[in-house]
Amino acid sequence: MPTVLVVEDERDIREVLRRYLERAGLSVLTTGSGAEALRLFDSADLVLLDLGLPDIDGTDLLREIKLLGNLPVIVLTARSTTDERIQGLELGADDYVTKPFSPHEVVLRVQAVLHRLSGKPTENGIVSYGGNRLRIDEGSHRAWLDDSLLDLTPTEWGLLSAIATAAGRVYSRYELVNRVRGYEYEGYERTIDSHIKNLRRKLGADGSLVIETVLGVGYRLGFTRDESPQ
Repeated sequence: MPTVLVVEDERDIREVLRRYLERAGLSVLTTGSGAEALRLFDSADLVLLDLGLPDIDGTDLLREIKLLGNLPVIVLTARSTTDERIQGLELGADDYVTKPFSPHEVVLRVQAVLHRLSGKPTENGIVSYGGNRLRIDEGSHRAWLDDSLLDLTPTEWGLLSAIATAAGRVYSRYELVNRVRGYEYEGYERTIDSHIKNLRRKLGADGSLVIETVLGVGYRLGFTRDESPQ
């Protein structure tokens, strides 16, 4: 049973999230302290992190968690400006939920991240690109580059999947926002560059070849689709 560590200084919110997560079949640890979170995160599979903690700045805690390991982190915050959202993503946040939020939505986001980490690829329905260098499995939300499984956040997965839908087609940032996040995410367009930067980093040395920039327009997949799935 996966364990979620909820780091939130408001007791009522902690308890609501705990109840919803436990109803979804997850084990839950809770704390309102950043210092205690650093002691507990080794026991967790995912962290729900409030940035407005009383003892440690949430961005500093996020940076520390990412330095100490690759534990997935979903940020919970009232800081909703685009610049603050970009900062969290650049520090390695796997997803970003602004307050007020629906506890049910948080559970769905947690499940999506955990599914990405633990699900198994399906052999049918894998589409390959660039002479089998890049493989994408829509059924299990998995992608591989040169046979290495890519550790992608839900948004990074959505971007790669969207761009690969029509290999070679140029997608504007606005189109990608709407494909990945939906029309209700007004003002989110600027964060696409941060997600693309993180995605390219995970793709390694060939990141800019896999995801090409078309100046003044947007992004496209640098590989062509293979004639038959591999």
